[in-house]
Amino acid sequence: MTDPSAPWPTELRVAKDRKSLAIAFNSGEAHELSAEYLRVCSPSAEVKGHAPSQKKTVPGKRNVEIIKIEPVGNYAVRIHFDDMHNSGIYSWTYFLQLGRNPDDHWGVYLAELEAKGLSRDR
Repeated sequence: MTDPSAPWPTELRVAKDRKSLAIAFNSGEAHELSAEYLRVCSPSAEVKGHAPSQKKTVPGKRNVEIIKIEPVGNYAVRIHFDDMHNSGIYSWTYFLQLGRNPDDHWGVYLAELEAKGLSRDR
């Protein structure tokens, strides 16, 4: 059972250029998240691993696009990217985490790229 006071999405829209996803909630909160950000922060086992030591830094996704989104029950969506990644299940709670705390995700990602000598372009 879901918490009736939890924010609930009222809009989920892929931009015409497929480079971002806008999500709005019944609380009035709204976020626009880039496709690259969503892809490199995918909640999939492929990216997150099954333990923190298995987490992967995914380079070369600056130009990734969203092909489609599909509902998963009434709690999440699966995002299909043009690099054929589609195994991440993005819950409403996870969208809120990404939107509210970009430094906790994007900033860490950029630091990992630099530390590993990787690039957003390759």
